[in-house]
Amino acid sequence: MFPKVPDQHKVGRPLVPNGLGVFYVLFSTVYLFLVYFLQQSSHPEPVSAAFTLAACVLFGGFMGMMDDWIDLKWRYKAFMPLIAALPLIYFAQFTQARTTITLPFVGMIDFGVLYFYLIIPLIVMIVTNTVNQLGGLNGLESLCPAIVIAGLMVFSPNWLLMVGPLLFWLVLATLNLSGKIFVGNTGSFAIGMTIAAFAILSDMKVNLIISIIPFIFNSSIILLSVFFTRKKASVSFDGKKLCSDSMRSLVTAITYHRPMSERWVVAIIAFIVVIFTLLGLLLQVMS
Repeated sequence: MFPKVPDQHKVGRPLVPNGLGVFYVLFSTVYLFLVYFLQQSSHPEPVSAAFTLAACVLFGGFMGMMDDWIDLKWRYKAFMPLIAALPLIYFAQFTQARTTITLPFVGMIDFGVLYFYLIIPLIVMIVTNTVNQLGGLNGLESLCPAIVIAGLMVFSPNWLLMVGPLLFWLVLATLNLSGKIFVGNTGSFAIGMTIAAFAILSDMKVNLIISIIPFIFNSSIILLSVFFTRKKASVSFDGKKLCSDSMRSLVTAITYHRPMSERWVVAIIAFIVVIFTLLGLLLQVMS
């Protein structure tokens, strides 16, 4: 039913079904539509956070599915998420969302109308693409986003929106970590869009900015490497451990002349994401 791709970091390169992130898109959409229906039945509102988030998840999944099918060029993947920013802009304007962001060592900045037409689109574009780029190892592209979402839920007034989707994503993350499935670009774009949209809907901008620093760092060194050296990040596999002779991504930086098992690399990166997520929570409290 699903196309199978080789697991590059397993002995014999066994074929693993890819693109199962589509089930996250389907489950999350049904869950959010149900929440929307129940909320509108009891307390009708002109705009709905559940419906807005569902629209964003659907577009993220659609974008990822296109990438899985036809391998979209990066110039398209970079800007396509801007389409999903439109319902978020409308929601933020209608609910009169705060246009201020408190940055560490800088203080509070009021972006005014630029928050709606510049900051929100940038958040959606950057988060969706950076989450998609942190992958390639079993569990990496599924476990790390789950950590960020869990951190966002702690103080979010809309935490109920993510209970079902997060639990279902954790099931996929467990299967992905064990090497039984890949969520594919369908899953990674959908979960990246989920993080961006949920943070905006919950007004958790500070938490988000700090939590995704490892993702941004990873994408930055990947893009700089491609721009200056025209080479992509890669790791070698000797049948037991991963190792790299260059530092062109977060994974290759950790394994640079330091052979390490796939599980250990994923655990280290997940721990880094946990640290920044906790730091984001602390700064959210302080702001």
